[in-house]
Amino acid sequence: MVRENSNKPEEEQQQPVRRRGIAKWTIVQWFLIPLLLVAALSSGLVIGYVVLGKKEFSDVLQWSTWKHVYDLVFSP
Repeated sequence: MVRENSNKPEEEQQQPVRRRGIAKWTIVQWFLIPLLLVAALSSGLVIGYVVLGKKEFSDVLQWSTWKHVYDLVFSP
């Protein structure tokens, strides 16, 4: 049996090496995942503090609120 590509030089028989750049999905992951985490945090704050706790949304953004929560959790 005779191979079809036996007449071509060795360079033409080898497939060229593909250079692989940064995939589009990798770039999307770098921006989409942190954005989704921030959205989940903010929606959790709104649902937990405003809807369930029946407090003002502006209280969520105050430092004194989080200091009070920290003191409640970590007080001896």
